[in-house]
Amino acid sequence: MRNKNLILVAATVLTGLALAACGSSAASHQTMGSGDMSVVGSSVAPANDGDIAFAQSMIPHHQQAVQMADMALAHGVTGDVLMLANQIKAAQDPEIAKMTAWLTAWGAPIQMAPSMDGMDAGSGMSEGMMSADDMATLDQATGADFDTLWMQMMIRHHEGAIAMANQVLATTSNADVRALAGAVVSGQTAEIATMQKLLGQ
Repeated sequence: MRNKNLILVAATVLTGLALAACGSSAASHQTMGSGDMSVVGSSVAPANDGDIAFAQSMIPHHQQAVQMADMALAHGVTGDVLMLANQIKAAQDPEIAKMTAWLTAWGAPIQMAPSMDGMDAGSGMSEGMMSADDMATLDQATGADFDTLWMQMMIRHHEGAIAMANQVLATTSNADVRALAGAVVSGQTAEIATMQKLLGQ
């Protein structure tokens, strides 16, 4: 009788341990599941090929604008040019970071893959980019000549960015891409108007 009681107690203990283990496993699985959902929920909106090409093209485009802004801060003469250079950096540095984060979230490379002819697959989108010779000429300019050349080049550069932004606005369904492209159009259109006014004085 005593042995029978011991067996019943042992069985009860084992059953309790098994249930506890199942409960722990279920809780662990539930925690993992909610974690997975939070990762999915925090991801950026889906992108189409045009969105990816836009970000991949606009990043180096913005990087060159920031490089030109840095040159203005080093060589510029007038306060208006220095103000524009600071304004461009303040707008485009965060946009570079934002587009880089998008591409990472989308699982896309930051740089476009080269095509068969060695050019970027979407190089047609990179409108208004300055050549290496253009940048060298700007870097060698001084005084008022630098300011004039810088504004002329930046107008061309901005016009290219606006064309790229309008191109993606015609195809995107991604709200984040649409917001950034819209900001490029409105902000850089205003800066072009300012520079054209300064050049006309």
